[in-house]
Amino acid sequence: MKKQNQISEKSYKASGFIGRYQKLVTETVIPWQEKILWDEAPDTEKSHAIANFINAGKALRGEDTGDGFYGMVFQDSDVAKWIESASYSLMNNPDPELEAELDKVIGYIAGAQDKDGYLNTYFTIKDQDKRWTNLHEAHELYVAGHMIEAACAHFEATGKRTLLDVMQKNTECIYDHFVTKNNPGVPGHPEIELALMKLYRITGDKKALELCAHFLNKRGQDPELFIREADHRTWSVWGSNPRDEGDLEYRQCDKPLRELTRATGHAVRAVYLYAGMADYASETEDKELQGACGRLWKNIVERKMYVTGGIGSTVLGEAFTVDYDLPPDTAYAETCASVGLMFFASRMLENELKGEYADVMERAFYNTVLAGMKLDGKRFFYVNPLEVNPGISGIAVTHKHDLPVRPKWYQCACCPPNVARLIESFGKYAYGENESTSFCHMIASGKVVFRNGMTLECETDYPHGMKVKYTVKGNGKLAVEWRAGSSRAL
Repeated sequence: MKKQNQISEKSYKASGFIGRYQKLVTETVIPWQEKILWDEAPDTEKSHAIANFINAGKALRGEDTGDGFYGMVFQDSDVAKWIESASYSLMNNPDPELEAELDKVIGYIAGAQDKDGYLNTYFTIKDQDKRWTNLHEAHELYVAGHMIEAACAHFEATGKRTLLDVMQKNTECIYDHFVTKNNPGVPGHPEIELALMKLYRITGDKKALELCAHFLNKRGQDPELFIREADHRTWSVWGSNPRDEGDLEYRQCDKPLRELTRATGHAVRAVYLYAGMADYASETEDKELQGACGRLWKNIVERKMYVTGGIGSTVLGEAFTVDYDLPPDTAYAETCASVGLMFFASRMLENELKGEYADVMERAFYNTVLAGMKLDGKRFFYVNPLEVNPGISGIAVTHKHDLPVRPKWYQCACCPPNVARLIESFGKYAYGENESTSFCHMIASGKVVFRNGMTLECETDYPHGMKVKYTVKGNGKLAVEWRAGSSRAL
């Protein structure tokens, strides 16, 4: 299919406002997170994430695993997102020392991969016999998705296949289990869908595309799937029960995806899933899936999104609730959810060149994603309320989650590396292209070199100033998505 808009440009060298944020991530956030992953950061919760990979390698070799596994069941994803943000940083600012550090960590990851391609430190160190038996809670496919995204970014940045080969082998393992052997299951936490689309585009691996289709097509076809899975096991990670009222809607598996009309459940999982749906739909021209994505988008932005671009209004399950339930003082509005909303918007732009998608990306980025990180790069909001009440917020039981001050790194650290990877890859969302036209979706100072032969330089103080100057070189046209939602070719 000839796409209307590809989300990836050849290169973007940021300056101005975005350049300053990328500099902060490169010089402060990435080194700080690396220290955390190695448990070397003072006064910070233990991560143990890299040690988990080292110990998993020992387990596979039959050696003593020492202090074993520590952390959340999805702890591997912290390393994956750090690799992804560090890889994007290398695209913007080549750094031999950082590249060598990535090579070392990737070596530990490769050493933790089982001979059949399986890769997950929790199940390799603790429960090898329980693999694939708790998709409802255990995040195996979610972790694999983040590792695939990291592999794609690392290959784009360095041309090295070290991690890409690991994750292609892991994808083969997953494909064999769910497609070839037809074992039942879909991701309890969607994410791998959008990752598989990245892998397919980079490698041309048809199995990645087929596996994405498999998970999308199977989801919701059998609403009792997780219930039967729970009936066949005697263990749990979180103690959640798929028989609980609303659990199927919460996990976006109550009906086939092409029948969905409204956004439900865990907000991050939802927009990760919807991004994968939109991505697959644009690649395959699946009109039914495109229609579902359009309905879900409309439901979110017209009925369930804060003015800041925050989504997921309740702390109970970090979830969407009913239409127009958007309290300012008890808002959850997880930073990761707005990152995911940007993913969804960018994939919708692949299906339809419409300024509304770019407007929502911009709103979420400036008001929630950036707000999720302090300017020192070491403190982060997980929750983004619109209103803080002194003496109540962070204290009263109803407002415990709404903190007035950004905390340091925490053990469930999905948001900080998510912010870092998005800032470093900002050009992929600000600019797009097809064979003849280049698109500017968000105003961003810097220079862009497109694959279609065009070069664009943007000079602006935006968002602090409204004057924008574009200098365009090369053949083709440049389309700028203006705030009114129309597009204009320069």
